Amino acid sequence: MFTGIVRERGRVLSRDGGPEGAELVIEAPRTAAGTSPGDSVAVDGCCLTATDVSDGRIAFHAVAETIRRSTLGALDPGAEVNVEAALKAGEPLGGHYVQGHVDGIGRVTAADPEGGGVRLRIEAPPELLRYCVEKGSIAVQGVSLTIAAVDERGFEIALVPHTLAATTLAELRPGAPVNLETDVLAKYVERLLAG
Repeated sequence: MFTGIVRERGRVLSRDGGPEGAELVIEAPRTAAGTSPGDSVAVDGCCLTATDVSDGRIAFHAVAETIRRSTLGALDPGAEVNVEAALKAGEPLGGHYVQGHVDGIGRVTAADPEGGGVRLRIEAPPELLRYCVEKGSIAVQGVSLTIAAVDERGFEIALVPHTLAATTLAELRPGAPVNLETDVLAKYVERLLAG
């Protein structure tokens, strides 16, 4: 379980593999200091299990399902990623409940300056948009965000200066793919009502 409050920007040192799975090594010294093999860490919103930790680096294996549903398979060495260690009991829940189970990929269609921040528009598949509501929560690249507006093609979020400085979202430009995780509560409510 995560909160979507990114604590560190890591750097991809290597990615080996293909659509059936990939080995990733991420340099993230602050996160690595509190991580042991077997621990969960979110990388750009994807919950991954640490397989090795040494010298400020964390190694992971991303399975085929993760590669299919996320942008991890396209990461190149040198790329920056959002990193968050799993929530520990007693820590504040500053964002929202984020599982690290990416639902799919959206695409940035606009990134417009707004005040001291940026208003980002993201096109999302219909099967994900049905869980999006104005002022509801969504995780984009693992970052907990509030939906400012939503329509039949996508949604908008307003990024504050702190989020732009602390995450990789400031680098997003139109056309960029992004990992999306919708609010898990909406999915459970839908399932219960359908039953």
